[in-house]
Amino acid sequence: MTVHLVSMGCARNDVDAEELAARLEAGGFRLVDDPEHAETVMVNTCGFIEQAKKDSVDTLLEAADLKAGGTTKSVVAVGCMAERYGAELAEALPEADAVLGFDDYQDISGRLQTILAGGSVEAHVPHDRRRLLPLSPAARADAAAGVSVPGIHTAPDLPASVTPSSGPRAATRRRLGTGPSAPLKIASGCDRRCAFCAIPSFRGSYLSRPVAEIVEEARWLVDHGVREAFLVSENSSSYGKDLGDLRHMEKLVRELDRVDGLEWIRISYLQPAELRPSLIDAMLGTEKVVPYFDLSFQHASGPLLRRMRRFGDAESFLGIIEGIRARCPEAGFRSNFITGFPGETEADVDVLVDFLSSARLDVAGIFAYSDEEGTEGARLDEHLDDDVIAERRDRLADIVDETVAQRAEDRLGECAPVLIEEVGDDGAIGRAPHQGPEVDGTVTLPEPAGAQVGDMVRARFIGSDGADLIGESV
Repeated sequence: MTVHLVSMGCARNDVDAEELAARLEAGGFRLVDDPEHAETVMVNTCGFIEQAKKDSVDTLLEAADLKAGGTTKSVVAVGCMAERYGAELAEALPEADAVLGFDDYQDISGRLQTILAGGSVEAHVPHDRRRLLPLSPAARADAAAGVSVPGIHTAPDLPASVTPSSGPRAATRRRLGTGPSAPLKIASGCDRRCAFCAIPSFRGSYLSRPVAEIVEEARWLVDHGVREAFLVSENSSSYGKDLGDLRHMEKLVRELDRVDGLEWIRISYLQPAELRPSLIDAMLGTEKVVPYFDLSFQHASGPLLRRMRRFGDAESFLGIIEGIRARCPEAGFRSNFITGFPGETEADVDVLVDFLSSARLDVAGIFAYSDEEGTEGARLDEHLDDDVIAERRDRLADIVDETVAQRAEDRLGECAPVLIEEVGDDGAIGRAPHQGPEVDGTVTLPEPAGAQVGDMVRARFIGSDGADLIGESV
C-alpha cells in the first residue's frame, strides 16, 4: 500500500504530517515521493485564512485528477481545514474520498485500509475543541490522555523505530525532509480570543508538552540529521502555563542547550503582551538560542488592537524592539500585520506606517483582513470595502519591502554563522541567526569553500537583495 503525503500551511502542520507519516508506515503503508505512484494521496490541509483554504481545495482537486491515471485510487483530506469543516467539506468536495479529523489520527492506517478496500469513513460533525479540556489550564494534564492532540500526545502503541529509543515516549514522528532544520512542537492550541482568528475553535485549548519529552524528541531529531530545532506552537510565550510554571520556556531552552549535536534553538510566535523579562534574558543568555524574535504584533494602533482583542500599541512595541537591540544589535525581528479589520481608520493605518518605518523589522507579512466564520470580527460593524482593504494592503506591502531591504543593507559588514541548506554549482545557500526557515530570506555564499549541507560557516555580509544577503566565508 503506497501513500503520498502533502502538507499545507505552517510548520506546526508539518509536524502533524510527520506524525501521520509515522503512523501510516507503522500500519503497513509505504510512503512515496511521487503522487502518481501512490494508491492514496493524503492532503494535510490548512484552514487558517481564505487563501490557505483555497490552496488546500485546489491541491485536493489536483490529486483527484490522478485517479483517472490508474494508480491512485483514493484522495483523503486531513488537517486543519478537514477538522474545521468535516462533513460540510465532504459534501462540498465529493472528489475527496474521505475527510478525516484529528480524532481519526490514532488509527489513520486503519481508516485508509477501509477506504482502499471500498468502504467509507463518515466525516465528523465539527465541534468546538476547546470544550474537550477543562477551562482551567492547571487541570488539563490529567484530562488530556483521552483527547487527540496532533503532534504532542505520546504514542506507546507504536514501534520504537518511529519514536525515540530512550527516555519518555515522544510524539510519533517520521521525517519527511532531510534538511538540517526541523520544527519541534512544544504545545498545541490557544487560549487567546483574538477577534479575527478561528484557530482556537478547531485546535482546542492550550496544552503544553513536558520538557523531558521535548528534549528527547530533540535528541531524536539530531540523530536524524537536524542541527536547528525550530520550536513551534500557536503561542510559544504561553508554554508551561498549564504545567504550573509560566517560566517553563526558560527551563526548556536550558535543557535543549545541553543536547549534543544541536547547534541552534529558534523560538517562533511570541505574544508581545507575554514577553516577560526573564524570557528575553533566557533567549539572549542561552548559547544555542538564536537572537530571533518572532513577535505577533498584528497592528500598531492601540484602539484598533483593543477592538481585535489584542494588547499593546506602537510605543510599547517599539520599546520591546529597542530594548532588545540595545542588548543585542544583531537580533532579528519578524512579525505579521492585518489591515482592513472592521473599524480601521486612515489614522490607524498612518500609525502602522510610522511604526513599520521606525521598527525596521527584518521580515514582515501584511495580510488583508477577511471574515472567518465563527469569529467576533465577522459580527462587527464598520466593515470596509474590499477595494479599500486591497489598497491599504498594497501600500503597506510596498513600505515593508522598502524597510526590509533597508534593514538587510544595515547588516552589511556584520559577521555571523550561516547554516548551509543547499549546495550547488553557483555556491551555497543558508540562513543566518536572524532568518527563520523558508520565509525570512537567505544568505548566498558564492564561494563556500567546500561547505556541505548542515555545516555552520562563518560569513561576512557583503551584499543584499531585499531580505536576502550575500556573504563571504571568513
